[in-house]
This record gives sequence, structure tokens and C-alpha cells, in this order.
Amino acid sequence: MIAEVITRLDAQVSDLAGRVQGAADFAELMRRNQLPQVTPAAHVLGLGMTGGAGESATGFYTQIFDQVIGVVLTVRSHSATGVSVLDDTETLIMDVIRAVVGWGPNDEIGVFRLLRGNLVSMQAGTLVYQLDFSITDQLRVTP
Repeated sequence: MIAEVITRLDAQVSDLAGRVQGAADFAELMRRNQLPQVTPAAHVLGLGMTGGAGESATGFYTQIFDQVIGVVLTVRSHSATGVSVLDDTETLIMDVIRAVVGWGPNDEIGVFRLLRGNLVSMQAGTLVYQLDFSITDQLRVTP
């Protein structure tokens, strides 16, 4: 599912075209204590899942669960005050939300919904903002 979200953002958010990556690239940046060279940039990360109620029937088990992903946006400011980065980031945030909410990969039973967005960091002329999205799916297990 992460790959589908990366493809979707790359295609739907023109400011991020060619600059959307996954967890491995994000981990490498963290290991090197670096930021993306070119911004704006996005990293799509799996954040976990929460199980819901399950049902057992003859020959199978089903359970609804929510899967959560995060989109970490990195934007550098080109002004001393940082005002332009705030304006640019607000537009980028809304573009990412519009690209993800209400959409779901073909094999999921639900569509993404926005859970939250929050400022992670704003220092040294760089803003890092994280958007979290959730999608409902269903486990179908034949014991």
C-alpha cells in the first residue's frame, strides 16, 4: 500500500513530482542526520495498525482493522523570516490531503481519511510537517 500512496502523490501533487520516497530513504537520511537535498520532499511511512472487532464462522475468521500511514513533508525556506515557507507549506499540505483522502488502493475495502497533521520541526530554515492518514481493511483468514 505504501508504494501505491507514493505513486499517487507523485502523480497528483505536482510540487512533489519525483520527490516522494519511502521508509528506507527516510531512514538513510536520519542515519546521516540529513534533510532531503531538494525540497519540497515527502516520505511515506507505515505507522502501524489497530484491530477492530472480529467474527468467527464455520471455516473462516474476519476482522476489520485500520492501517495508518504518515506523510512527512520537508520544505526549506528561502526567506529570512520563514513567512513564505509557511504559505507554501499550507498549500502543499492541502494538495497532499486532497490527493489522499477519499481514495484507496483497489484491494482495500475502505478509503483514506485524515487523522491529524502536526508540525514536527521548524528550525534552520526548514519546516517538517507530518500528515497521518488511516484506511480500513478486512482480514479474511481460513484457519
